[in-house]
Amino acid sequence: MRRAEGRQTWGIYVHIPYCVKKCAYCDFVSAPSAQRGAEMEDYAAALTAEILREVPPLRARWGAAAPIYVGGGTPTALPAPLLTGLLETLRTAAGMPEECTIEANPGTVDAAYLGALRAAGANRLSLGVQSFDDALLYGIGRIHTAAEAAQAFHAARAAGFENISIDLMYGLPGQTLDHLRSSVAAAVALAPEHLSVYGLTVEEGTPFAAMQAAGRLDLPTEDAAEEMYDLLVAELPARGYARYEIANFARRGFESRHNRGYWHMTPYLGLGAAAHGYVDGARWANEADIPAYIRNVRAGTCIRTPEDGARTREREMEEYAFLALRTAEGIDAADFHRRWGRDLEEVYGAVIAHYAALGLLRRTAAGAALTEAGMKLGNEVFAAFLLEA
Repeated sequence: MRRAEGRQTWGIYVHIPYCVKKCAYCDFVSAPSAQRGAEMEDYAAALTAEILREVPPLRARWGAAAPIYVGGGTPTALPAPLLTGLLETLRTAAGMPEECTIEANPGTVDAAYLGALRAAGANRLSLGVQSFDDALLYGIGRIHTAAEAAQAFHAARAAGFENISIDLMYGLPGQTLDHLRSSVAAAVALAPEHLSVYGLTVEEGTPFAAMQAAGRLDLPTEDAAEEMYDLLVAELPARGYARYEIANFARRGFESRHNRGYWHMTPYLGLGAAAHGYVDGARWANEADIPAYIRNVRAGTCIRTPEDGARTREREMEEYAFLALRTAEGIDAADFHRRWGRDLEEVYGAVIAHYAALGLLRRTAAGAALTEAGMKLGNEVFAAFLLEA
């Protein structure tokens, strides 16, 4: 019998590229589910084949996958039998993970659907609420109301989900500080274990980009958006949600293992159309066109495109640095040395000293981390950690 090469923590990301309706700000790969009924069945079959082809070899090498994350799109836009079938295939191929997250739109789930997910092995739910203000929800193209979001949350609790995350957004068209304060209060009143908060970015090719170009997008000013950010980073820790990454807050012990894996460069297998993966130091993206993905999986042809550019040692090192800096604990000098055989101070000492003097970085017992001010200006600091510029 072939011996496994040793335990390695690794994860799985599965992409479900369907939504009931695409939101006005979204540039993720997704298609309207109402128009793709037959295709969704073909997609689930192709994804099942990819799971059965790609997961067992990694499990043989490294043991069962630790976190599994099913995102989109909107995974719950799939009919429940298709999504639960995929979960059961994952559970058989990858083992039962301690954390199995499903992203859900509150407007696509009910008690029966959530109960089926829980029975199929999902134990963490990420609800894309975005706001508890109905006018704002309508303006960004969400299909649910604030009341429906709360109903979905309570239904998830009743179905047995003891680990629920809520997404909120700020900087939305027409949003005020009072709007955000009310949404934070409504979210916290539900007592989720985790909260993710995202500032709106107007992405090229989205309806919001077209509206902005036409002068029809009423965004908050930069100062107003900054006030919203400040409210979140002050209010959520005061309500018991510790900030463990730039945009993520959790009660102790409920930090997302999937998210942590990204920021600590843990290997993960990306499955499905447009999914990205990172295994053995190589990054890739799967075929993004859904029909082409289905055809290629059926034919057994390659669906992966390697990331642009050579994966040099310097590129890996700088990527490690700015991903680790997204976390509250920052860069661990001992782990840096273990991975790269070089001292953190030797490589980045001057950069750390410079940004520490500016109040954007702080030295820690383990290495270096962003300050609160640094988290607000993270991109400026990250750029300084590029070695090949």
